[in-house]
Amino acid sequence: MKYVVITLLAAVGLLASCTGSGDKSTRGSTADTGRLAKSTDKPTAIATQNNPAIESTPVNNQIELTANDRMQYSDTLFKVKAGQQVSLKLTNIGKMPKNSMGHNFTLLRTGTDITKFASEGLKYRDQDYVPAAMKDSVIAHTPLVGPGESARISFVIKYKGYYDFICTFPGHYGSMRGKIVAE
Repeated sequence: MKYVVITLLAAVGLLASCTGSGDKSTRGSTADTGRLAKSTDKPTAIATQNNPAIESTPVNNQIELTANDRMQYSDTLFKVKAGQQVSLKLTNIGKMPKNSMGHNFTLLRTGTDITKFASEGLKYRDQDYVPAAMKDSVIAHTPLVGPGESARISFVIKYKGYYDFICTFPGHYGSMRGKIVAE
């Protein structure tokens, strides 16, 4: 009995030490890149028009986005001005090779079935997994970038609304997704 109590106390102590101090200056570990992802108070990709936290996100048509080996974007919510040019720079801060952990940014039109789009994209490796058969669903996309690489694109979102973006590399869209709100 004494052994069970000691083991239980050790397990509780171990769990408590893993929860951190509540400091919001870092989010998660990106030990694979030698850096910590900076935390922001921005709402996450689950934000919708019914989420009042979206109001705190500033409008910015100059987007800098990073992607890492843990299949994460640095930010998942952006607000831009509809009808104006948006400049986006995507940088892969990971270390894994492009053929196993390449990343891109693909902005989709409202109403696009993300799962269907990503599944269809599997057939288009040479087109950075952006399916030619669904090109009308794409507003803009970067090429795949490998470790230390960056890509820049410019695009215009003509209409106000909520737009999904994903990484189309196989299996990434589940965790590498976000929203752009055009107002």
